[in-house]
Amino acid sequence: MRKFLLSTLFVVLPAAVAFAQSAEDTAKARMAYFELLGFEMHGLAAMAKGEVDYDADAAMAHAKDLKALTGYTISDLFAPGTSNADLPGKTRALPAIWEDMESFGEKGKAFHVAVDELNAAAGNGLDALRPAVGKLGAACKGCHDDFRAKDF
Repeated sequence: MRKFLLSTLFVVLPAAVAFAQSAEDTAKARMAYFELLGFEMHGLAAMAKGEVDYDADAAMAHAKDLKALTGYTISDLFAPGTSNADLPGKTRALPAIWEDMESFGEKGKAFHVAVDELNAAAGNGLDALRPAVGKLGAACKGCHDDFRAKDF
């Protein structure tokens, strides 16, 4: 009986914690997560565009950080009721995310693949970095085009 109660607690507790967060707090946390992704991507894009000199150590650090961020379970950041229709002016997440979660998940998988490829290429010179950053940027854009509003 004790094992049953403990296992039930481990299933119910995360759900209860998720519901304890307001929709606005959830949207803020989601935006903060994506801001971190953008921060790491910006450093890589600047190198790929030639805006800053290529630095293998810095490129590998940005790629490693992106990889670490892909390990974060983001499903609770996409709780129902947190789209821009639910929270006008607070988020750019389109309702299409929740209407087509399968396609949204496929875009997420493409992002993960691009991050893995970036990690393999980041320290191998600018010629290796550029296409990997391009693929990652395309993965980001693909999701933004379908699931993110242009403005608040």
